[in-house]
Amino acid sequence: MADSKEASALAQALVPEIGASPTTSATPAGPTDDGDRQQLVEALNQVFALFRLNFHNQFYAAYPDGEQLKQVKRLWLDALSDFPAEVILRGAKHALESSDYLPTLKRMIDSCQQALVDQGLPSPRQAFIEACEKPSPKLAQSWSHPVVYFAGRDCDWFFLSNNSEQIARPVFENHYANYLKRLRRGERFALPQHEELPAAQATEMTLEDRKAALQRLRDELVL
Repeated sequence: MADSKEASALAQALVPEIGASPTTSATPAGPTDDGDRQQLVEALNQVFALFRLNFHNQFYAAYPDGEQLKQVKRLWLDALSDFPAEVILRGAKHALESSDYLPTLKRMIDSCQQALVDQGLPSPRQAFIEACEKPSPKLAQSWSHPVVYFAGRDCDWFFLSNNSEQIARPVFENHYANYLKRLRRGERFALPQHEELPAAQATEMTLEDRKAALQRLRDELVL
């Protein structure tokens, strides 16, 4: 096994290898999205560098062609894009420590989900189940992490309880992934002290509405 300096050097050398997918939309993303994607690219290149060092023969047997390796990396990038970069690196470490074989994509996803659990965050599916099963009032319940509550709240509790998992889960997981990204950027979340209520909607009365209301008031007061 190569030393850590060699692993680091190889990882840095691999950073540009994924590049942009030919199927990527030409519409430029915002600076935050670009930064997030670049961090994921760098993390994934480091992961494959570690795999190459630790599973040398298996690695070259699985990925004998450089162009094929780039395509595999793009596939992994899409499949792991809901996980923060540091979770992907922790997932790779977990995969390396728990198996003598080159991890598959499915195993890597499982390892990333375990890395979330190790950080006190449930996997996307576990978070969805938690949000659906907590009784009302939601805010009075004990949550594994505040972002699970916020992701459920953003979906709308009525929506979660009145739609099938096939419909509701992708919506929830999208909100959950956004909160994970915000956690990665250093944001901290705490449950609000009181259940948040929607802002009151003020409706301006027309002249006819005011006249009708005045007449009702007169009728009630027998004026």
